[in-house]
Amino acid sequence: MAPAVVPRRRRRWPLWTALALVLTLVACGVPGVLLLGLVGDAVGRPAAGREDDPATAAARRLGARMTAQLDRQAAALLAGDRPGFLAVAEPAARPALTRRYAALRALRVTVWRPEADGVPTTVDGRPGEWRLAVTVGYCFVVPDCTASTVAMGTRWRMVGEEPRLVAVEESRATPVGVRPWEVSELAVTAGKRALVATTPALRAKLPGLLAQAEAAATVADRYAVTGTPPDRYVIFYAGQAEWQRWYGGGRAKWTAGYAVGVGGGHYEVVLNAQSVTPSGLDDLLRHELTHAASLPGRGYSDRSNWWLVEGLAEYVGVDGQPADRYEGLAEVRRLVRGGWDGRLDSLAPADDAADDRVGGAYGVGYLAVRHLVDRYGEQRMLDFFRAVVHEHRSLDDAADQVFGDPWSALHDDCVDYLRAIVGGS
Repeated sequence: MAPAVVPRRRRRWPLWTALALVLTLVACGVPGVLLLGLVGDAVGRPAAGREDDPATAAARRLGARMTAQLDRQAAALLAGDRPGFLAVAEPAARPALTRRYAALRALRVTVWRPEADGVPTTVDGRPGEWRLAVTVGYCFVVPDCTASTVAMGTRWRMVGEEPRLVAVEESRATPVGVRPWEVSELAVTAGKRALVATTPALRAKLPGLLAQAEAAATVADRYAVTGTPPDRYVIFYAGQAEWQRWYGGGRAKWTAGYAVGVGGGHYEVVLNAQSVTPSGLDDLLRHELTHAASLPGRGYSDRSNWWLVEGLAEYVGVDGQPADRYEGLAEVRRLVRGGWDGRLDSLAPADDAADDRVGGAYGVGYLAVRHLVDRYGEQRMLDFFRAVVHEHRSLDDAADQVFGDPWSALHDDCVDYLRAIVGGS
């Protein structure tokens, strides 16, 4: 599975179901029946060629009633009907749901499509409660997008003949983790190409962030290697607490921002407000939005190609400045002179790497990509990127196909070039 998160370093310069279920039915007229080994598809229908026994049929009927409630809630959300959105829930659940409703409406939600994953199960330690796993497809701003997805648990209690929502659990699927709109109040602003969200405490930052995000989006659009840029760039600006919680937190200590795959071919970008300075924000935005534009929908999984993925994003981030004015040259020099084995495929830094090691690795990736651009032009470099990162071609095959030159020689040329730039031996 490809990694969902693509981090960007913190700079010290200006920025730095078949489901097997055990279900005790205590409602719907089938008390005390134990059902083992229930197998069905993602929406809880029986497997082909099998008929439901009474207990299973009762569970499915209960699940259908829960999903009908979720469908009503979805319709209310899209219609801007907050009372209707809250009406399916017990009073204790309503404060959290009110916050979620407000965040989703602020994000201009246009699609909200819940689907049950299996059938309801009882909740350990919570007599009378049921849990239904749900996957929601959602879109922001654009009504006809390929939906992103989030998996979450919903908990229910029967009130008379009606299932009532008790809680919506945070999504904990790795490696993406909890979305900001699940757990935080959000202030949001939207432009033609970008949607920027932060916490109410940082609301004053939004106008400037949006202007810079719109400018960065115009640049990043040119590096959509499939030819189709994202419908919108979604950017979350995280305060200290949110940085530790949104999308699971726990990023490498050197990370100033990252792009995270959220399904449907979409990436969302998170920036660390504690690390961003006004003078460094533009290049960070160009860098991260380039990931959102250039990466395949499933991300990439080969750490040996880290230099190419990050090198392209860094190349776009510096926005055409001469190579000899790159801010990280001193770090590249220290890496080149300090034990690097000279192989591009060994550049990816560890999560606990020192800042100099990280900065040098990003710089080497940048200079290698810069050399390929200088020699072959941007379009052929992007064709090479697509062959390697999207089509999973070997570097040898991709170089032969796109450049007409052997990769072994090109690799050495890239390394010689960067050594010449920094004066390394």
